[in-house]
Amino acid sequence: MNVSKKSLNNDENVKIFDTTLRDGEQTPGVTITPDQKIQIAIRLDELGVDAIEAGFPIVSHGEMQAIKAIVKQGLKAEIFGLARASQIDIDSAIKCDLKYIHTFIATSDIHMQYKLKMTRQQVSERAINAVEYAKKHGLQVEFSAEDATRSDRQFLLKVFKEVAEAGADRLDIPDTVGYATPQYITDLVKEIKQATRLPISVHCHDDFGFAVANSIAGISAGAACAHVTINGLGERAGNASLEEFVMALQCLYGKKHNIKTELLYETSKFVSNTMGIIVQPNKAIIGENAFGHESGIHTHGIISNPLTYEPISPEIVGRKRWLQAGKHAGAHGIKAMLEEFGIKPTDEQLHIIVEKQKNIADNGKPITTSELLSIAGGVMDNNKFEEKFKLYDFHIVTGMNIIPTAVVRLNANGKDFIASDIGVGPVDAALKAIQKISGEMANVKIREYRLDSITGGSDALAEVTVKVEDKDGNIVSARKAGEDIVVASVQAMMDAINKVLLKKVLYSKS
Repeated sequence: MNVSKKSLNNDENVKIFDTTLRDGEQTPGVTITPDQKIQIAIRLDELGVDAIEAGFPIVSHGEMQAIKAIVKQGLKAEIFGLARASQIDIDSAIKCDLKYIHTFIATSDIHMQYKLKMTRQQVSERAINAVEYAKKHGLQVEFSAEDATRSDRQFLLKVFKEVAEAGADRLDIPDTVGYATPQYITDLVKEIKQATRLPISVHCHDDFGFAVANSIAGISAGAACAHVTINGLGERAGNASLEEFVMALQCLYGKKHNIKTELLYETSKFVSNTMGIIVQPNKAIIGENAFGHESGIHTHGIISNPLTYEPISPEIVGRKRWLQAGKHAGAHGIKAMLEEFGIKPTDEQLHIIVEKQKNIADNGKPITTSELLSIAGGVMDNNKFEEKFKLYDFHIVTGMNIIPTAVVRLNANGKDFIASDIGVGPVDAALKAIQKISGEMANVKIREYRLDSITGGSDALAEVTVKVEDKDGNIVSARKAGEDIVVASVQAMMDAINKVLLKKVLYSKS
């Protein structure tokens, strides 16, 4: 997608420059394969980002190959490569068949003295030469002054003016250590835009928790583009979170963008699973608890009108609200949860159910969906929880230099099924085999798997909690305990799937 300077500066659409595959991969402990990079790039393109920073070509041969493969995908987004202000880095980008390059050099005194060991004049010359060299080779160039927000303002403006004259297509203001405030970003964007007349991007880090606020401030001041990452991944405290930035931009500031917001949650989960970085439950927009409610006061309000305790509808970002049993839960919330499974207790029965689940929660244990339904079944003497999915047996082969393989034999709706699968471990293999059989009936994804030790020692009693989600966004949790982790995991998974099927039976009859 060849975006001109005019379109980049168009007030109609704020441009989203995603750097998950570059700055996001620099998250400590994260390393992904070339194939995983390609898959994430495809997801980002489907999400609607305007530009993808695919990586840092000079880093390794594998990095170059991954970037080159992403370029070959023919994605709609612009594909960028990062390069220091040096010919060798730019040549590496050229070898990747890139049309767009993001080149940078530090302009703060602390970086120039201790990292670059260069004078201001040398830095200025290096920046100009890099831009001219890249333009000579037909590249679209975005130039970043690293650590811009801690740079001497006059020197920073001088460098930006010089690279603009050298042919840079866009300028980026990086808040490299998250040191700026929204007001400082506002002033800087206005001054640089007025001095250069080029489209401005902002690249904000979250060291003080200001990354999204600073990015919004930059856009409000006239910047055309923001550098962001999925889940706010990145060095140290991370970068501006794409999902938070986009939703704030849309809902609070009325700005337009090209992001398909209904894909935000699935994209977040995909990146989280691929990069192995768990998203904190209370993270805005895409955290598991972002649209979850337990407090009786809150659930009462939500049931009456969701806007009482939700700023936006969860469906806008591909989510679905859910209620949680627990000691803070009230009768309205518990009643609503039970009705989702076709369970309608009397007022007296509901009171008993609420108190029983509160007593369990007072012992420091969250109440799973399965436990709440079991409590209700006991109080109401209800036999409607007959399992649709029954486990006969399973066995697993695992060990050193052996791919863990599980074979599971189940009965589903009166029919016997056998399935096998492999996994990264015995639990993963067993759960995948179960999912293979559940198929069209439940079609669930594991959203959370947690293992806790109840007792100590090598024969410790383990407790497994799983949370699954079906294709309609319904979330069900279950917990099992036992000495064998694999057996407890399989039992918890079976329990969760049975509760999903119970809800499906109800909906199919309604």
